Amino acid sequence: MPEFTVIRPHELSASDIAAWREMQRAQPHLANPFLSPDFTLAMGEVDDRVRVLIVRDEAGIAGFLPYERTGGVGAAVGSWVSLSQGVIHRPGAEFDVDALLQACGLHVWEFGCLVERQPWFAPYIRQSLEATLLDLSDGYPAYEEKLKARSPKFLKSTQYKERKLGRDVGEVTHVFAVDSDEQFRLLREWKSAQYLRIGRPDRFSKDWVVRLVERLHAIDTKDFGGVLSMLYAGGQPVAGHFGLRSHSTLIGWFPAYDPAFSKYSPGLIQHLRMAEDAAALGLDALDLSVGAGYEYKSALESRTTPVSEGIVRRHTLQAGVHWARTEPVRRVRQRMLDTPAIYRLADRALKSYGRIRTKGEPR
Repeated sequence: MPEFTVIRPHELSASDIAAWREMQRAQPHLANPFLSPDFTLAMGEVDDRVRVLIVRDEAGIAGFLPYERTGGVGAAVGSWVSLSQGVIHRPGAEFDVDALLQACGLHVWEFGCLVERQPWFAPYIRQSLEATLLDLSDGYPAYEEKLKARSPKFLKSTQYKERKLGRDVGEVTHVFAVDSDEQFRLLREWKSAQYLRIGRPDRFSKDWVVRLVERLHAIDTKDFGGVLSMLYAGGQPVAGHFGLRSHSTLIGWFPAYDPAFSKYSPGLIQHLRMAEDAAALGLDALDLSVGAGYEYKSALESRTTPVSEGIVRRHTLQAGVHWARTEPVRRVRQRMLDTPAIYRLADRALKSYGRIRTKGEPR
């Protein structure tokens, strides 16, 4: 019988963390930095709800399930900002989902970007999605050749805009890892303004998100790092990106740019420069997460990898109450996502709302 232990992230021992990292290295589909112990440790410093379930069997540690708990409802660690979740496990390990949730004291576990090869959650998947990947395993020149074959107009247009930006403003340069609190604040200001313009919730309006990304930015090890990348023209910042890096994968997380330079598509220029620098550092992939509704992701992609969203409910009264309270809202949301015309209408409404909110905003 498996043995279950629930702890707070800071209670992970050095041997626990070493086992966790080895599971990630042994299985490329678990290499996402959101699945790294470092992300869970950082979340534990800003959110008291974070816990880690450790599963042990006769062979030792079989897996880790990091989660955050609100009452009897569990979700991914940092679910409002996380782009990957699941059980980090030993190759070949098997799990009983009901036993996992019971050990965590959960009646419900929600997932929005479940990593592939988690068969024990298969019965609970509501929707299967595809995350966009830039395959850098053969180096950037090989990626660019495939991009040229797949999206020739996109590549040619982006390269032309980069040259024009250089002519009009000054030499275009890119720095993959910037250690500057001031420029990190600038990126967050750009991103918050973008959220406002498009009528979406501002992630950086939450103090815990700001504290989280600042902690992550301070980490730079061979296994994990928070990476602030900046694109410059004539020495002036024009676009930026903050993402997370594991030993093999860079995750696209918070891209933004100065709207004054929008005609040059600085965000697209930066994605190509960032991919080039990542490949030079030996990273195998740039993961842009789910690409639905973002044309630039489709243009950049080399391939996709499956992710899933869904919900596990145990056969308990509390889970039944949760179903009654949340299912009608979920069905309306899914109807909107499944119907392009309705989705476009909702998107236009949000952007119109964003324009109203930003009316009179300093430019």
